[in-house]
Amino acid sequence: MSKAQVHETLLTDARLSAPAAERMVKYHDIPALDTEIRQFHEFIEVDLAHTVMLVEQQILARPVGQSILAELRKIRELSASDFPFDVRKGSFLLQVESYLFARIGEDNAGQMHTGRSRIDQGATVRRLYDRKRILAVLGRINGFQDALIQQASRHADTIMPGYTHMQHAQPWVFGHYLLSFSTRLHDSFSRLAQAYARVNRNPLGAVGLAGTSWPLDRNRTTELLGFDTLVENSKLGREAWYAAEAIGALSFIMADLNDLATDLHLWSSVEFATVESDDSYCGTSSIFPQKKNPSGLETIKKAAGESVTWLSTALATFRAEGTGDQAMRDLPLIQRALEVTEGMLDLFTGILETLKVHEARMGELLSGSWCTASNLADIIVRERGISFRQVHHVVARLVRNCLAAGVTPQQVTGAALDQASEETIGSALGYTDAQVRDALNPRTFVETRISVGGVGPAEVRRLLTVAQDELAQDRQWVAAHLGKVAGARAALDAAVARIVD
Repeated sequence: MSKAQVHETLLTDARLSAPAAERMVKYHDIPALDTEIRQFHEFIEVDLAHTVMLVEQQILARPVGQSILAELRKIRELSASDFPFDVRKGSFLLQVESYLFARIGEDNAGQMHTGRSRIDQGATVRRLYDRKRILAVLGRINGFQDALIQQASRHADTIMPGYTHMQHAQPWVFGHYLLSFSTRLHDSFSRLAQAYARVNRNPLGAVGLAGTSWPLDRNRTTELLGFDTLVENSKLGREAWYAAEAIGALSFIMADLNDLATDLHLWSSVEFATVESDDSYCGTSSIFPQKKNPSGLETIKKAAGESVTWLSTALATFRAEGTGDQAMRDLPLIQRALEVTEGMLDLFTGILETLKVHEARMGELLSGSWCTASNLADIIVRERGISFRQVHHVVARLVRNCLAAGVTPQQVTGAALDQASEETIGSALGYTDAQVRDALNPRTFVETRISVGGVGPAEVRRLLTVAQDELAQDRQWVAAHLGKVAGARAALDAAVARIVD
């Protein structure tokens, strides 16, 4: 052990008369350091950028900056598990300082902290780390959207019953159904991208609260770290409201996944049997030999349950900000939210890519369904000039009469429609058997939908194109922002090399 390490004074020694209690270490120090260890490389990036700026601003002498930067480059090549952490030394900032003290001396290493606080340093690290994780989630959304679009394209003409109140409402198209979630995911992508814009602001140089007398170049560290802009007000440098906003956006994504998983879970039951998860995303029963449990979908629904409380928990954490700053400086919940959302998007992508769609079963469910009744009503309104409400009564009575008599839509007659009409509005309508049955045909229903956004073949094709265009835009957005981050990393490397080499 070196002399510098033997005689090193811990930060707490100068002000506090007792070391941290064992309980304090267990419940505060270790959890805090464990969180920072996950952000190992972001801490080093901030140290590098800050030191480069100090040298360029002539706040640090060039030889001092060279010695610090040379060691920081070596640290950056390590994994977190290779770095010698000692919880007694405190936060990651102090861990790195201690490491540098042992190699280049406290006189040199101690100057790295000039013009900054642990507050703005930590806030910058967290924003860099959250930025990286948000970009990963956005990339996962794109992968999931691609799986949705591929399935929607395969089933652009697959007709199924559509449901309201869990009852057959109208014929639907499975591809159209999936595209509705592509639209929702595109909106959720936009929400998280908007939150990203507020995450990607540089708090470095805000220092503890009121700024500093050192001539820092905050725009330079903004450039070197790939931020879009500054956190302007120095008081706001320590705050994490952006995390609450990001968590809210993540909750919307989980709501999208939950709704789709709930439908697919229900439709994979024996009673529906219209879709089926691949065996690789299912489980079995320890007692019921016949069971194939859609465990992947259940995992997604379970994870979505906790997401309902993410935003409320975040806001509750921030409820007593006032002039304090501990809660506002960090929101560990965002790490959990990012991890869960990214994982469930990944899992669901696999489920969707391998999903089995039983088209024959969908057709079977439609064969005895009265879900085309509204189409018959529309035809009568157009051709007979009777109000929709009157016709609604007529068709509703027709359905009631046929159900009572055990007559299916394929068996209904013009005479049955006339009987229902006479019972409700007092006159016959005069349709033939063929006309009534064609009006009740699910394929006819779908092919006659012409309104924008409907299930008509032309509109489903158009919605597919829209979804593909939106996905291309979203992918371009992610690629551009990843490119900016990579460019900033290259600029930082070049700046360090100009000083050290």
